Amino acid sequence: MGKKIPEERLLDLQRRLDLLPSRNTERMKMIQAFADLYAVSVNTVYRSLRDKRVPKSLRRSDAGITRVLPSTEMELYCQIIAAMKLKTRNKKGHHLPTTEALRLLENFGVETAQGLKRPPKGILKKTTVNRYLKRWGYDFLSLEIEPASVRFQAKHSNDCWHFDLSPSDLKQLPEWPAWVENRKGRPILMLYSLVDDRSGVAYQEYHVVFGEDVEAALRFLYRAMATKEIEGFPFQGIPLMIYTDNGPIAKSGVFHRVLEYLGIELRTHMPKGKDGRRTTARAKGKVERPFRTIKEIHETLYHFHTPKNEEEANTWLLNYVLRYNEKGHRSEKHSRIEDWINNLPAAGLRKICSWDRFATFAREPERRKVAGDATIKMNGGTYRVDSALAGQDVIIWWGLFDAELFIEHEEKKLGPFYPDEGPIPLHKFRSFRKTKAEKRADSIEKLAEEIALPKEALTDDSRTTAALMRCLSEGTAVIEFKDPDPFQEFTYSGVLEAKIAIANYLGIPLAKLSEEDRQKVDAILAGTLLKKEVLDEVRCYFRQQRKGVKDVK
Repeated sequence: MGKKIPEERLLDLQRRLDLLPSRNTERMKMIQAFADLYAVSVNTVYRSLRDKRVPKSLRRSDAGITRVLPSTEMELYCQIIAAMKLKTRNKKGHHLPTTEALRLLENFGVETAQGLKRPPKGILKKTTVNRYLKRWGYDFLSLEIEPASVRFQAKHSNDCWHFDLSPSDLKQLPEWPAWVENRKGRPILMLYSLVDDRSGVAYQEYHVVFGEDVEAALRFLYRAMATKEIEGFPFQGIPLMIYTDNGPIAKSGVFHRVLEYLGIELRTHMPKGKDGRRTTARAKGKVERPFRTIKEIHETLYHFHTPKNEEEANTWLLNYVLRYNEKGHRSEKHSRIEDWINNLPAAGLRKICSWDRFATFAREPERRKVAGDATIKMNGGTYRVDSALAGQDVIIWWGLFDAELFIEHEEKKLGPFYPDEGPIPLHKFRSFRKTKAEKRADSIEKLAEEIALPKEALTDDSRTTAALMRCLSEGTAVIEFKDPDPFQEFTYSGVLEAKIAIANYLGIPLAKLSEEDRQKVDAILAGTLLKKEVLDEVRCYFRQQRKGVKDVK
């Protein structure tokens, strides 16, 4: 039996030979020395080098392939176990562990579309199943991969406004509004924000509220839609759609009713988990980004100067909002406010109504019973109503901005009605010597108290002259507000109601009028049902009739 040359020595010899040219004489000398070292012939060395040598693998040849079961069956059971984990998962992330899933699968089996599946007992182990769940992509980390998000952008300005609220970092005001003293709880200085989807133009205000208040939201919404007496800031108009979250404001019936009267579509984010693995409400970034900008760039300056009250805080905030809208658009080469002006709809801006008319839309129905003395108590106040309604069940139309009350009874709307006149031991203290870090912190705190910032940093309006002169062009189309008149305050509901009103005005039944007068009344009602126009024409006609009779006499 010939001598066996170690494999590692042959590999080392081959490596050194590869470093030399094929016809180099040193190769022969190297092989001869190697043969003499192991007392073999040169031919034996050449023959050993010609044999193919592959380093032995540290893993088995069937590594990564299941041996307890065929790969198809093993993958099927892994899919079933992953499905059991997914089905038993709750909102906190708790789910069935692998050991319990294996016990249920081996003892009882699982019904699938292909029938009952039950593996033999003792074959599947927890470590094996967990390893193949991760290798084949059936673990939660792999299954929770979200699909790619799709971004959207409105085509025109005022097509979509994003609406959201955020508590201000300014937790205290030196002067709270007077009405806060009569309320229980801690008031919040809330930051209300509207952002145009197309241009990114933002409008923000501070409001002192106790939670998400619908009344404050409607006041803020009207100011955003109304024409503003601010040079270079023509942002206004009624949007086609408002996009917001599913908070108390979006769930308010009054808020829905006001938007319906204004012709605004309300869209809310899909709740979490309602669209599979996709994260819902991704579009909130357009309204959340201005919040962060305000809190990092503007509200941090309140450490130097704090606004006295809500009005002063809004004045300072408006100065920054105007500068914010003058900054560049997220994708265009001009500013946000310029993008809003350049992309107005071809039909024109939808103009908002007056505040008095807007306030009438914010009425909420509530069923109440009138007291025996013909009074109703609402929000701590007592309202005197018609004595005929005493003891009756009525529907109250309570307006958020109204001082009066409207009542609906037997399909009749009555009102307005006004308020009726009427670890160490307790008490032991211990202090330690200050460290260097504490001394450094004290010095910085002392410096923070000493430094000051000019007040002009908050009150300065450093916009350019071009920005101050910017306004809507004369050719911009403006759509007048179309009043829906939901409470029939200006229009009769029908001809019969109009005739009753005319009879009450004349003081006699219409049947006692002459045929010519009745025909005139019918002609007036055929032309219009507006209360003012009908009564003006009736008044003018009958005055002329009386004047003609006097002239004849």
